[in-house]
Amino acid sequence: MVTMPRGRGRTFRTFSFMGGAVLLWVVGCSSTVTTPPPVEDRAAGSRPTAARGSAPVAASGAASTASSAPSTASSSTGSATSSAAKIPAKPLPGAENAGQPGYYTVKPGDTLIRIGLDQGQSWRDIAKWNAIENSNLIEVGQVLRVIPPTAVASAVVPAPSVTAAVASPVKPEARPAETKPVAAVPSVAPSQPSPPSVTPAASTSSSEEDISWMWPASGQVLANFDEGRNIKGLAIGGKAGDPVLAAADGRVVYAGAGLRGYGNLVIVKHNATFLTAYAHNQSLLVKEDQAVRKGQKIAEMGSSDAERVQLHFEIRRMGKPVDPAKLLPAR
Repeated sequence: MVTMPRGRGRTFRTFSFMGGAVLLWVVGCSSTVTTPPPVEDRAAGSRPTAARGSAPVAASGAASTASSAPSTASSSTGSATSSAAKIPAKPLPGAENAGQPGYYTVKPGDTLIRIGLDQGQSWRDIAKWNAIENSNLIEVGQVLRVIPPTAVASAVVPAPSVTAAVASPVKPEARPAETKPVAAVPSVAPSQPSPPSVTPAASTSSSEEDISWMWPASGQVLANFDEGRNIKGLAIGGKAGDPVLAAADGRVVYAGAGLRGYGNLVIVKHNATFLTAYAHNQSLLVKEDQAVRKGQKIAEMGSSDAERVQLHFEIRRMGKPVDPAKLLPAR
């Protein structure tokens, strides 16, 4: 046994105590490391573990709720869209008559006045035939009747007669009972049907076409009818206030300034075939539905909606402009 000096012994105990403390600290650290706490793995793509409590569950629940919300919204939107798609579009008035004779489909920019002029009818008659209360409320694509209902009915009447005519050939089966004297009848038949069938047709066309025309103004012709250049009538010069005369007997179907490009306008319907138009007037002297006589003063010449004083004069056959110079008498 070694006996150490008193002072050095104390020093050795002190170092021994410190060494033991250090040893205990190292052991404690090593035991702490060997038992890892429940920490969160923050590696990419990892999710919180259940050891962290209920918060992640609520978050995932919120996430699932949020993720389900768009699908619910999209499904509701889809159902709304599908239900809206099931609602059929409302058909426009008269659509079932589109393309039929005697009917007109409204185009962009149309008015009843223009349709009446182009169809050779009174705009008021067209409104009445189609039960239109407000003449300004017509829609593009709407189909309008532009001939009288009686005309449509009469156009349908010939069909039965054709059917009857087609049915009549069935009777030739009775030929065995025919006798030779009956053969003399055909010689008389041709002479009888031909005169009656030709006469009514000729008289009808001549009554519509046979109108005694006169010049509506005495001024010089400034521009002639030109279908290729869309000049639909004659431009007749004159002074402001010069008389504008009805070119034939008829009835006023329009008097006003509601047709763009014509200014103060008068339209006179003469029969089922012809009407005349008198445009750019200074003043109008007649009213709608007024009967006028050939040579009657119906307006005063002017320059409304025109570059100079003139009368724009049109003659329309069944609504289509024709050359007035071919119908008016020579000067």
